[in-house]
Amino acid sequence: MFQNRTYRTQSKRQGLVSFKATVKETDLYIQARSNLAEQAVRAALHAREMIESYLAVDPRFLTSFVPLREKFPAPPIVMEMIRAAALCNVGPMAAVAGAVAEFTGKALLTASSEVIVENGGDIFMKLDTDAVFGIYAGNSPLSMGTGVRIKAGNSSVALCTSSGTLGHSKSFGRADAVTVISSSCSLADAAATALGNIVQTETDVQRAIDRGVEIPGVSGIIVIKGKTLGAWGEVELVRL
Repeated sequence: MFQNRTYRTQSKRQGLVSFKATVKETDLYIQARSNLAEQAVRAALHAREMIESYLAVDPRFLTSFVPLREKFPAPPIVMEMIRAAALCNVGPMAAVAGAVAEFTGKALLTASSEVIVENGGDIFMKLDTDAVFGIYAGNSPLSMGTGVRIKAGNSSVALCTSSGTLGHSKSFGRADAVTVISSSCSLADAAATALGNIVQTETDVQRAIDRGVEIPGVSGIIVIKGKTLGAWGEVELVRL
């Protein structure tokens, strides 16, 4: 989770209402057609309750750095995290921020045709018009100078970013930013973590991209380390 959240104030969309939903450690920044804060809090709380109840069944779910098999009955959000972790070869909690963002966002889509839910750099969105999102990459000279255009469509899109030089989230790498695009926010979150673990120096950027290409469901990748940027897939980069 990024400590610097000034990017939130720089991402406001015209015609949408911005609000926050906070439940324990979960801190969501949301944009929708109207203020749906109460609905968002309820959805985020439900998501957390499902995950926390599963921890009583399998405490390893919280601490494992490798994929785990599900112990039935597993709530839907837990199953999503387990599947994403298995595809990316990481622990299931690598997908938690994206999973909560998506669960909350889908709940809000019943009341708003356009929704953006950001959870510590992981974004679930359903857009009526195209949007450009800047990539915050800490001290890299490319930070907030490069953006990615997300096309409007009938389906939701996830844009998740992991960093080895920013925030509190566990990373074994030193990437300034690894951003993954997918239709699944859980998968994008887990994949960003997995690819970020690969990057120690600028020479690892291509290796991370090569690994990401192999993950089913990943549609776009952006890797930033220092002055080096690599991209693959359905990615339209924009100079900010």
